[in-house]
Amino acid sequence: MEDMYVKPGNQERGWNDPPQFSYGLQMSRTPQRTLLNKRAAPPVSGERHVPSATPPVHPGKPPGFMATPPPPAGPIRSQKEADRSQSERTPEMEAVMSVMKSALMSCRQTVKGQICNDVEKRLRLLEDSWTSGRLSLPVQRRMDTLAEELKSGRWDAADEIHRSLMVDHVTEVSQWMVGVKRLIAETRNLSPQHLELFLR
Repeated sequence: MEDMYVKPGNQERGWNDPPQFSYGLQMSRTPQRTLLNKRAAPPVSGERHVPSATPPVHPGKPPGFMATPPPPAGPIRSQKEADRSQSERTPEMEAVMSVMKSALMSCRQTVKGQICNDVEKRLRLLEDSWTSGRLSLPVQRRMDTLAEELKSGRWDAADEIHRSLMVDHVTEVSQWMVGVKRLIAETRNLSPQHLELFLR
């Protein structure tokens, strides 16, 4: 049915096409629920049944007890405090740029010079935006996390952070994020020898 509405032409999705969600899969997974806005059928017999104010008592069951005690709050608080201290700290531009430039240096040995020069130009735009105060704190924090993921070799996590930045903060990151995306992709494709130099 969806195919009827697709116009003829290029069937490939473009870079700026919105994501396709699989609503059909979501609907098939949810169990059929009873609708709460329907009225109950009237009783079959002629008597009117008035519900009692007290709940029915089952002789075999003890009164209701709590099934499990609440979880201890100690470790959770410390995790929240750690998250809060992580989120309250201002990311260092030098640390982020150091990781990005190190990745670029590792890529220079295997990637075309023109591509590396373009990535370097984009990284300079990032650095200029950061030093001039045009980057908001959430963008700085996500870039710090992206740099950590890149340094750790977690390419999928770095790519996911890149995507979230493009969706949530497109006006701030659009000029230089293309270079970061290319850097993630090229670093992912590095040979083990070159990758070892970067991940040290």
